[in-house]
Amino acid sequence: MDQLPFTQDTIIFGLLCLCLGFVFYTSSIKTGFWSKFYSIVPTVLMCYLLPAILASVGIVDEASSQTYYVASRYLLPAALILMTLSIDLKAILNLGSKALIMFLTGTAGIIIGGPLAILIVSIFSPETVGGAGFDAVWRGLATIAGSWIGGGANQAAMLEVFQYNQENYGGMVLIDIVVANLWMAIILLGVGKTQKIDRWLKADTSSIEELKVIVSAYTEKIARVTTLQDFIMMLFYAFTGVGIAHLLGYHFADFLQTNFEVVRNPQKILSSLGSEFLWMVVFATVIGIGLSFTKAKNYEGAGASKIGGVFIYILVATIGMKMDLGKVLENPGLIVIGLIWISIHASLLILVAKLIKAPFFFLAVGSQANVGGAASAPVVAAEFHPSLTSVGILLAVFGYVVGTAGAYLCALLMEVASNV
Repeated sequence: MDQLPFTQDTIIFGLLCLCLGFVFYTSSIKTGFWSKFYSIVPTVLMCYLLPAILASVGIVDEASSQTYYVASRYLLPAALILMTLSIDLKAILNLGSKALIMFLTGTAGIIIGGPLAILIVSIFSPETVGGAGFDAVWRGLATIAGSWIGGGANQAAMLEVFQYNQENYGGMVLIDIVVANLWMAIILLGVGKTQKIDRWLKADTSSIEELKVIVSAYTEKIARVTTLQDFIMMLFYAFTGVGIAHLLGYHFADFLQTNFEVVRNPQKILSSLGSEFLWMVVFATVIGIGLSFTKAKNYEGAGASKIGGVFIYILVATIGMKMDLGKVLENPGLIVIGLIWISIHASLLILVAKLIKAPFFFLAVGSQANVGGAASAPVVAAEFHPSLTSVGILLAVFGYVVGTAGAYLCALLMEVASNV
């Protein structure tokens, strides 16, 4: 039998699945201690923390494990394909311009909020936003931008593209979880005062009632009992797409590095455009969008996004295993950056909602489709009305589509802000 720490990936993967199973089982208990515990601690945080504890106390040896590589190279692009093949671009447009405006406003708030937060904090604490090479704080904040615009898949993509020192990654996860959930709690408090807020915004809510009818009909139309053939076909779409995305990503990155000095030179700001991983993620997303115009999109009714969610949580667990819990609170000033960042996002949303008289529903779901992604946007939407849950999913999936590009732009701006 292996001595501790475990180095075999078969054992390590089993322990990671044990962690995930424990979290999801205990979070399903609706009474007693666990119900109270998960009302305070998000499940996704526990999915990061338990593998981090295994690595931190020496039960597993992350350095010898290939689980993260497999999850990031195979499961991540597969999840992106499965989560975007159901996107209905026409349906999103039919939600009305205000819904899209609020979603894109939320995205813009994240993109400009990051560099502005760095500039503000650098005035009184320049060391907080400093760091050199792969320890540079802006690289870590890029992973938050990925999470807050798209979700876990985009977050992992930014971690890989900008190569932030993963020993310090735990601090970024802390900011992501704490700040994002604080903002979500504020939004949920507002749901109980929706009518009062809508009156203040002078919003026309008639479109919301129309949405309830349309979305309920769409959800009923695609729902079905999943068969073995459905599972095989979803794997076919996902992993054939992964193979194509890797093939195209490799050749496109090689083309850019061969023909453009600005990409080839690691000192240039656009050097990360030569990342094979970045283009693999982009092509996987494009493949998913392409499939959304075919009958493949109906596999959402068979649970495509749920399978994608399984892949994402496996990825989350492998990332968590890389966290050094001893370094999580080494830089508490990062929490201040996160709070300023989310405040800029919130302020911009409120300003635009007031100007265009958008209902609070669009503000709340538009924000959470960015900051919370597929995990919390449907939850917030359902708080308004159960039939609106898939509206949150639609916008969250749209977040996956723009997440990589938006987070990449935000990261470049944060790099500039860090060097001002």
